[in-house]
Formats: sequence, structure tokens, C-alpha cells
Amino acid sequence: MVDVATARLVTTFAAPLDRERDAADAPYLVRWPVPRPGGASGRRLLVQRGDTELVVVAPDRTGVSDAADAADVPEAADVPGSAHAPAVRFPAPWPRNFGTFAVAPDAGLAVFAGVHAVRAVDPAGAVRWEIAHGCWEGSCRTLHTGFEEYATDTRHRYPDSGSAVFSADGTLVWAHIRGPVAASGPDPEALDEWLVIDAADGRVLGRVDAETVAAGSDHVPHPDPALMGLCVGEGQDGVPLLWGRWDGEELTVERFCDDERILTAVSPSGDRFLTVTHYEETLGVHRVEDGSVLAELDTRNAVPRHPEADPDDEDADESLWDYECGFLDEETVVAGTSERDGEYGEQRHWLVSTAGEEMRVTARLAYPFPISGVPTALGDGTWYTVSESGDALHVWSR
Repeated sequence: MVDVATARLVTTFAAPLDRERDAADAPYLVRWPVPRPGGASGRRLLVQRGDTELVVVAPDRTGVSDAADAADVPEAADVPGSAHAPAVRFPAPWPRNFGTFAVAPDAGLAVFAGVHAVRAVDPAGAVRWEIAHGCWEGSCRTLHTGFEEYATDTRHRYPDSGSAVFSADGTLVWAHIRGPVAASGPDPEALDEWLVIDAADGRVLGRVDAETVAAGSDHVPHPDPALMGLCVGEGQDGVPLLWGRWDGEELTVERFCDDERILTAVSPSGDRFLTVTHYEETLGVHRVEDGSVLAELDTRNAVPRHPEADPDDEDADESLWDYECGFLDEETVVAGTSERDGEYGEQRHWLVSTAGEEMRVTARLAYPFPISGVPTALGDGTWYTVSESGDALHVWSR
């Protein structure tokens, strides 16, 4: 029998963009780690991407609503304070379906990792720098000079993508791109490359062959700006997990976990990272130094059968972890089984202890109103969920 832990609503943030009117994605929170003895602490940014702009709100700078005592506030309309936080708006160089993006910790610069280039833009819309590269549309070998060249081409409607992210101190941009870098000229053999870029002026400081063939990728920042995790999705071929180190002169890369695990988070201390297996059955905690597994937890032994499942449904005997999970603190993970649970009824989230040599589920989280989707840990003892309509973001604590 698993214990139940009550989730306390800390605050609710309204989405700065209207999802239908602005053709916008759901908002999310990013919390930047800052190295310090015993853990990490950093500012939070509320981020939302629309088709024509990227909006960033620094909620910790203004009064936001403390909804801890509001037991039934599933929508942002009930919480007026967060809607009035000042927003920084970055004009988008291309629609949201054509790549990914990242925001600097001080919200002074945004980087758009597009189909043909990585472009840094300031809030006024000025291009600070740009690095052109090979096209992410699999059959295209053109080194494009602008989005307009393929904007209406149906072959480019659903391209693969790379990703970019700022280091914890904002001085570096790490970018996973489709080769070659335009300055090197066409190279039919060039596939994916991993770059370390000076965030101030766009100089490529380090560059390696990623030895991947990505459909998509995600970076996971480390508290140390010189370290970075990269998880590359190759479809059925696997999920390469790369660990990069920049010593100021050379970028070196190690490949961990035999392309079978998805990197999801780094612990507040930076000593460990968290993974979930490609087929979602097992969580793992690993040592950053060498990628070795410190502890694992399989759903079959840890998560009870969904109480609303049909007794004759044998598939319900095995739950699956969501691809998104993370550290609440150094020894506690929040993870969900939301995707599989949605087939049967209520979506469930779990607290997992990583203390000692074993991982174990310590409690199922109970919420004061229905939630949807995955829990996203912020590393400071809190996590958030996004409302089903995507117009509000709820921050929780134990």
C-alpha cells in the first residue's frame, strides 16, 4: 500500500498568450540553476511561444498570487496577480513549428534553433548573431539563407529539429544542429554537430561531430556552465545520451547509457542525473562523472495497478513512467504515470526517494482539484502542472 501525500498549491500563473488567438503553445517554467554549496538556486522564467512572438515573464520580480489556500482554482482567471507581471516580447523569426528556442537567464536574449540556422534575437527584434547550417528537412541539401526560401514548400512542412540552450550563467549557448555549418561549405557526409557558442557575439568556440541522426533533441543544463547534457531522439533507432565538457579550449563528449535512456534532469548539486528508459518502464539515477547507474526503479515493482482499470485488462498490470520527471531536491524525484493512466481515468503522480542505494516510491500525490499531464520539477522543492486547456500553470509543493 502506497502512502498519499497532499500537494499544496503555491501559486498559479496565467498564460501570457491566448492559445487560440495567438496560435501559441502551452506555457512552461524554466528555473536556472546557480552553483552554490549544497545545492542550486536560481530565478524562474515563465515562457510561452506563439507563431509571431516569444513572451517571457519573470514572475519572481512582481507580486504574484499566493494560491496556497485556494482549494479550487483550476483556471488562471481566479488568480489575477500573475497576469500583470511585466513581459519581455521577442519577435519570432519564423513560426513555432519550424524549430525550437531558448531564453537567456536574464531574459535579455532569445535563441531560435530553426530549420536552417541558429539565430539570436534581442527584445527589439534585432539579430545579434546567426549561425547558418544544413537543412533539417531530411532530403534537402541546400544551405538556405532565409526562412522565405522554404516557407511554402510542402517538403519542409514537418522537418526534423535540433535544439539550443543557454549555460547556467548565460555566457554560452550550446546548440545541436544539422551539419554542416555554412562557413564550412556543403558536405554530403555531414550529419549532426554539437556547438559551444559565445552568447555575446555568436563565435563558435567548440564543435564536434555528434554522431547522431536526430529527429529531435533536448538539452539539459548543468549547474556548472562548462557541462551540458544532450538527449537525441532517433525514433526507433534509439536515444543517444551525450555529456559535453567545455574546458575553455576544447569540447569533449562522452556517450552514456547505450542509446537506451532518455535524459530528463540533473540534480541540484550537479552530482547526479535522472533518466527513463526508451520504453518508459524504468527510472534510473546516474553518476554525472561517468554515467554509471546508482539506482533503478521499475514500475512493475513500484506502481500499483490503476484502481479504475477493468479487472480483466491485463495491460493495466504494468504502468509506464512519463518521459518527463525530475528532482524536487537532491534525494526526491517527482514522476508521473500520466500517459498510461489516462487510458483508465485519473492521472497519477508519485514521489520517489533516491536516498541510499535503492529508489522507492514513497507516496502518491493527491491534488485539491483535477490536474492533467506530467509534473515538471523545478529543483527547489516545487513542481508545476499545466491546466488541461493550457491557459494556466500551477506551482505545487509538498
